[in-house]
Amino acid sequence: MLSRRLPVAALTLVAALILAPLAQAQAGAWEQCGGNEWYSQCLVASATTTTTTTKTTSTTASTSTNTASCNAAADGFASLNGGTTGGAGGTVVTVTTQTDLAKYAAASGKYVIKVSGKITISPKGTEISVASDKTIIGIGTTGEIYEGGLRLIGVKNVIIRNLKIGNTYVPTDYEGKTQDWDAIQMDTASNVWIDHCLLEKAGDGLIDSRLDTTFLTVSYTILRDHNKAFGIGWTENVTSQITIHHNYFLNTNQRNPSADNIRYAHLYNNYLSNVTSYGHYARGSTEMRMENVYFEKVNNPVTKDSTAKLAASGNTYSSCTGTTASNSGTVFTPSTFYSYSLTATAQVPSVVKAQAGPQASICPS
Repeated sequence: MLSRRLPVAALTLVAALILAPLAQAQAGAWEQCGGNEWYSQCLVASATTTTTTTKTTSTTASTSTNTASCNAAADGFASLNGGTTGGAGGTVVTVTTQTDLAKYAAASGKYVIKVSGKITISPKGTEISVASDKTIIGIGTTGEIYEGGLRLIGVKNVIIRNLKIGNTYVPTDYEGKTQDWDAIQMDTASNVWIDHCLLEKAGDGLIDSRLDTTFLTVSYTILRDHNKAFGIGWTENVTSQITIHHNYFLNTNQRNPSADNIRYAHLYNNYLSNVTSYGHYARGSTEMRMENVYFEKVNNPVTKDSTAKLAASGNTYSSCTGTTASNSGTVFTPSTFYSYSLTATAQVPSVVKAQAGPQASICPS
């Protein structure tokens, strides 16, 4: 979406807000400029410069009842609140058309929906509605939702894995002011796992997590070649619990992510490269734990509002400029909620490059 926050009572104003000014990343006195072929943006001049490196460790869908293949359970906060298993235990379908994808994604009951090959969405920018208890997963490395996206509104227990999604970008509208075409949009959703996806060149955001979406994990996903990568918030409530790990933010501008009013935000082992506006951003009343993140050629790698709490440790800053916010406040300990293992920071670029995005081994057939 285009505004910084959107209270629930104002949902009917979304269409009007599409023409609103850009978020805080574009407000204020802009004195630096940058971008790539997908956007151009002037950036806030920083008071300090950080350059040091800290070393630390139409075809009818086929159906079956065999759910042994292509199933996995989420980690992080998505593993809580009953867990996130998607359509495991339900009917397995393989889809090759938009009609079948939309049919099974919106159906009641549990479904594992395997996307075979490239599905071109029409009209461009259409977001397929996804109901509760669904797994949408690409077969091999070619499963793709092209020129469209996925939309999760008030649903629970959804897995999106091993897919390429995006290419709704409008060349004449790099700021995304004329439409709201996200790769993945979530409003008041719960228990969602986005894993091993490739998200690029959307019309608006690559991921918009809005209106108290919670128990969300985003892992091993590539977010690239885009202006607004991953926005979280659009609420005055401070209830969401989110884990973001082993993701690759490449050639992006803002929202990497921008985490606004998040009760618990756990970010670890992410790799950010060639980011022009800001990296990980704790906004509003967010409480953020950040561990072993590798920032490379990132402007303003770590930023925070004065009202946010931040505990960052083990990060590496390589050829970075601008602000690296200091720790402040008492921050939660993720291991009291779930188990996880940290990758040594020096290994993050190689691990994330090799393992993020769709993988042939995740769902071979």
